[in-house]
Formats: sequence, structure tokens, C-alpha cells
Amino acid sequence: MAQQDTDQQHAGVLPVDDEGFVIDTEDAEEREAAWRERGTTRPITVVGNPVLHKECRDVTEFGEELQQLIADMFTSQRTAEGVGLAANQIGVDLKVFVYDCQDDGGARHVGVVCNPRLVDLPADRRRLDDSNEGCLSVPTAYAPLARPDYAEVTGQDERGNPVKVRGTGYFARCLQHETDHLYGYLYIDRLSKRERKDALRQMAENEPRYPVVAND
Repeated sequence: MAQQDTDQQHAGVLPVDDEGFVIDTEDAEEREAAWRERGTTRPITVVGNPVLHKECRDVTEFGEELQQLIADMFTSQRTAEGVGLAANQIGVDLKVFVYDCQDDGGARHVGVVCNPRLVDLPADRRRLDDSNEGCLSVPTAYAPLARPDYAEVTGQDERGNPVKVRGTGYFARCLQHETDHLYGYLYIDRLSKRERKDALRQMAENEPRYPVVAND
């Protein structure tokens, strides 16, 4: 399908491919920088903060307030040297995440997803990858966690248009990790009790390299 035809079918912020998935690798550096220029760094909420442990509210308003939140999220993500950030990680109870993440092939993906839902894949497409995983809300801690090495997410872009995102390898892990956040799950919630305890020990023994919100 020609690019012009694709654009006519998709009124969203990013172009899409022949299967309707966003092309989020084009102008990635410029788009991420444009968001950050408008944003302000906010401190990261950490495990134990109530906003991280419940499902967030759906995004229903796609105006300037949301645009500023997204800009702040991109800025906060860069300050913390992360590859993905959910709104509740800066204390905002809304279903939106941003990402600036490379896949295993080295392609840089940059985008925004509001009201995300993971597509349930058939068993024959679920090849598990048990690489290490970390989280800005569990600073300095890492643990191996098996997740599918391919993921698809549906939702809306920053203007409210329908959007589909897919990723492989590390980027697939990012999409799953950030969607989990917005439904009240941290990656350590998927670990065994022993592994979770070890991750929390790692966090307690080290100092985060970015500003965080202390839990009272």
C-alpha cells in the first residue's frame, strides 16, 4: 500500500504500515527532543506509593493538559535514563505511557499510548525471553523475568486517535512493562516471593541516581 493511501486511512499523529501499526522509528530523535523542550522533570514515585498499586483512570480528555503531562513524562524519563514511563510513575492517575526504547535490532522507537491494552497472543506466538528487568519505580534493582519476546498494544495516541504498536525483544518487554504499570502491577509483582525480596533488598542497599518521591 502506498504511503499516501496509508496516511489517508490513519488520521493519527504517526504514519502506519500496511498492517495498521504505527511507524514510530521515523524522526525518533527529533520527536523526543520536541517533547522534552516543553517538559519539566518530575520525581519518580517508588514501590509502596498507593498510585502504583491500583488501576489508573482512563484518559478521556486529549487537550493541552494531557500534552503537558506527556512532555513532562518524556523529560522525566530522560532525566532518569529510562526507556519507558507510565503516568503513575510521576504520581498521575491516568492511563498513559511514553517510550523511547530500542528493539533488539537497534531501531529506536519513540511514542505515546493512552488507554493501552495488550493483545492476547495465541500460544504458538509466545516465545518467552527471561532477560533481566528493572524499573524506575524500583530503583537500582534487577531480576530475570520471563515475558513474551513479541507484544502488541492497542490504545489511543496523544490526540485520541486509535493506535496500534508492536515490538520485539527488549521493546516488547517495555510495552508489556508499561502497560502493567497502568493496571497497578510492577514487574516485581510477577516474581517469586524470594526474587521480590531480593529486588527490594537491592533497592534498599543503593541510592537512586534520579529524584524520587519518598514514601511516608
